[in-house]
Amino acid sequence: MSLSPVVGSAVADGVAGPESEAMPHTAVSPCLPRHFSNPYADHERVYGPSERAILSRAAFEGAMAEIGAWPGYTPTPLRSLPGLAREAGIDRLWYKDEGARFALGSFKALGGAYAVLRLLAREVTARVPGVPVTALDLVVGRYAKVTRTLTVTTATDGNHGRSVAWGAQVFGCNCVVYVPAACTPGRRAAIEAYGARVVVVDGPYDEAVRRAATDAAEQGWFVVSDTSYTGYMDVPRDVMQGYTVMVEEAISQLPASERPTHVFVQGGVGALPAAVCGHLWESWGRQRPRFVVVEPHSADCLYQSAVAGRPTRAQGDLDTVMAGLACGEVSLLAWAILERGADDFLTIPDEGAITAMRKLADGGHGSRPVVGGESGVAGLAGLLCAAAHEEVRLALGLVPDARVLVFGTEGATDPEVYERIVGRSPEAVADGLLSAAGR
Repeated sequence: MSLSPVVGSAVADGVAGPESEAMPHTAVSPCLPRHFSNPYADHERVYGPSERAILSRAAFEGAMAEIGAWPGYTPTPLRSLPGLAREAGIDRLWYKDEGARFALGSFKALGGAYAVLRLLAREVTARVPGVPVTALDLVVGRYAKVTRTLTVTTATDGNHGRSVAWGAQVFGCNCVVYVPAACTPGRRAAIEAYGARVVVVDGPYDEAVRRAATDAAEQGWFVVSDTSYTGYMDVPRDVMQGYTVMVEEAISQLPASERPTHVFVQGGVGALPAAVCGHLWESWGRQRPRFVVVEPHSADCLYQSAVAGRPTRAQGDLDTVMAGLACGEVSLLAWAILERGADDFLTIPDEGAITAMRKLADGGHGSRPVVGGESGVAGLAGLLCAAAHEEVRLALGLVPDARVLVFGTEGATDPEVYERIVGRSPEAVADGLLSAAGR
């Protein structure tokens, strides 16, 4: 077991400081990670019935058949980043780029909208017994008399709410989305663009979750959340199962003769890392990669849960540039996968994500420019932070022949925030991508 406390000071204004003395052969930002090796991780453990009751390849087949038939579906690219791999002192680095997923710019399109579809199909079937309900039925309004009377609601820091609102618009129901006070105007407007009503809650994300659940109970609405809690499991299970479409895409896009030795995935409430961990665990068994969960220092509920050995609240104030990860409480379903499936838990400061965004946008080091949002780059940032510190690098087994897969789960979902951080608009970075591609 490794428990490495944070040492040193933060880098002012989110700008990377000098090269790390511990890793003089790299140019990786010396941001200060905090690492905990999970003593309950078990690579010999079989992915059994209790895990498959949450996530399974059988249920994935249904999600894939459904989502794969949606207009606009296409697998997002898996990008090789050879320069950043060299900088991190490893052999290979793959980045699953979700910035162009449907029209939403985030992997969340696979979860929230899919869960809305599943919920509406169940509700219509309950009211019109014996009639199978398809996505096409809902899209064309065949059961509009039913769906127009239904309202879905959720809490979000941005991307999940946009996905739920999009699903509600596409499949024909009403939508109310609760956001914490810190949610930016750009993210609120993006949700409202899909016809949802946005309610701003005076408090953090977890307070928005509670407000959505309370109002839903009073109004007879349906909560579509990516976090689960006692008495609320079915819909979050659908959300996570939708995310596994992205994981299977990545598996199929890897070079035929290569598999990652490590996967770094950002945390949040745990739904995303559980989906990735569970799918790889069932698919590859004991041969699955070492699995590392990455969170902000100030929003570390999964890290604290690993240390305590049970679901535990974050100890930080949830104030982080990685707004999509500003979650204080763990999803119980997600923890049921991660408590045995995750090998390591890592927390990083905000400047780690900021530096990763800029490195991707610069497109140097032999790779093309990539637009990566502040929450979406956290897995990559965790790798770069870990690689910059010898103790953490060794603890994670980041040896020179390591091959790492990360999930870039969002593009510039708030263009104004992105431009403030990177110094260029996402369009300017994208133009650089096209120019680099043409060279």
